[in-house]
Amino acid sequence: MKRSMLASLLALVGFNTFAAEGTQFDWGYAKQTAPAQWGKIKPEYQACEGVNQAPINIDQTISATLPALKLNYSSKADTIINNNRTVQINFAEGSTLELEHKVFHLKQFHLHSPSENTIKGKSFAIEMHLVHATEQGELAVVAVMFEEGQENKKLKKLWKELPKKAGNTVQLKHQDLAAAFLPEKLDYYRFNGSLTTPPCSEGVRWIVLKDIQQASKQQIQTFSSLMEHPNNRPVQPTNARLVLE
Repeated sequence: MKRSMLASLLALVGFNTFAAEGTQFDWGYAKQTAPAQWGKIKPEYQACEGVNQAPINIDQTISATLPALKLNYSSKADTIINNNRTVQINFAEGSTLELEHKVFHLKQFHLHSPSENTIKGKSFAIEMHLVHATEQGELAVVAVMFEEGQENKKLKKLWKELPKKAGNTVQLKHQDLAAAFLPEKLDYYRFNGSLTTPPCSEGVRWIVLKDIQQASKQQIQTFSSLMEHPNNRPVQPTNARLVLE
């Protein structure tokens, strides 16, 4: 991948800091810029109409001997950003995921409500996407689902520091290690897909953890009200892809 293309891709998926003020998006989640229109907005988004798009409904799966996830999450959360499309937490360098003999570096996680992927038709209140990239720009996303239940202590500290104004970036006071946001059990579903926002680039390795986390009704509402709109892309056709578990 050419360096200029890689830089553009990383910026689009949020690896670079968003502008503090005046961040503009030509795509959204409603009306003329809704997900169904993304592929028509401009040529760079044509992949949004591809055949290996994410998210999907995880239903028909194939049993496989999947390797245990090799996660080395030792770095700390650094900044939190509200860009009016999601809330994103950036991490310092040092956390990695080893997958298919490649090292993916954790860059950030961001949130969607309701969930983007569904499991056997079930949608969840929040979905966390932990986004990783190799030095060459290959991408892997680890997804964690949250359903309504008990207050989530892992999110409680972050919620106190949520930027209320779109475009704002806050230096986190509670710099939890990346590992703090992982569930105890790391069993997962595995499929190949895409980014779930423009440019919808395909070739993204998806890992959806089976261990469902909980967040309180108030925590869910706090995030939802901050976004002022659902920020989930609808599920896309699975087509001929295999989903392994």
